Amino acid sequence: MFAQGRGVAAALLAFFLLVVGAIGQTLTFPALTGRVVDDAGILDAGARATLTEKLAALETKTSDQLVVATVKSLQGTSVEDYGNRLFREWKLGQGAKNNGVLLLVAPNDRKVRIEVGYGLEGTLPDAVSKLIIENGVIPRFRVNDFVGGITRGVDDVIQVLTGDAEEWKRRAAQRPENKSVLLGSLAVWLVIAAILLIIWVVTTYHRPPLASTRRGRRESNWWAPAGGTWSSGSGSGGFSDGGFSDGSFSGGGGSSGGSSASGSW
Repeated sequence: MFAQGRGVAAALLAFFLLVVGAIGQTLTFPALTGRVVDDAGILDAGARATLTEKLAALETKTSDQLVVATVKSLQGTSVEDYGNRLFREWKLGQGAKNNGVLLLVAPNDRKVRIEVGYGLEGTLPDAVSKLIIENGVIPRFRVNDFVGGITRGVDDVIQVLTGDAEEWKRRAAQRPENKSVLLGSLAVWLVIAAILLIIWVVTTYHRPPLASTRRGRRESNWWAPAGGTWSSGSGSGGFSDGGFSDGSFSGGGGSSGGSSASGSW
């Protein structure tokens, strides 16, 4: 058990170093043009229209904002890092509820991720997201059925968000890996806590270059979140609860802490 714990700690340390290395990396993101952003070009017009209709109906019914994104490349970073940063760039979900979900597919990197806003982590926990990815999405991706995999992933997430969450949690708990004890050492827990704390501090706070004021003083908003300032409200051109404004789709100011699950095929 101790050896297993050391292995987990080493893996987490490697992940931490990867995240820290990616912090200073500049990523480019596609524009949030709608509920389905097919930057990788793997969905036909009919599939995009059908998915958009489902996602709009979900948001109307529950106010939860589920968005599908396909990208050409993860640009050298991990799908976890890219997914979290894209979610925050788009500010999915309402600012007051943080009820956004992102289904991200990177076909050229063979990676998929479900990123969940803070407000939905209890409804759509990591284990359920993992179950959706491994049982519904990846088997279809392995035979190049991207439309089928994305559609199944969307349908499953909608089931969870519209009242079937407890049944999905029960099914996820029955998976063999969820029945085993992965961490049995207090030292491992301390390592995990320390790594997560460092990641949170480094990714959330930074000290940007000092800016000169009119009086010659130099100031620094050291508390500004990494990647620029943000607020719980929507950005310009959208409105606070997400949706359409002046013909364009936008997020509503929501955020994610990097929770959920990823997979590869």
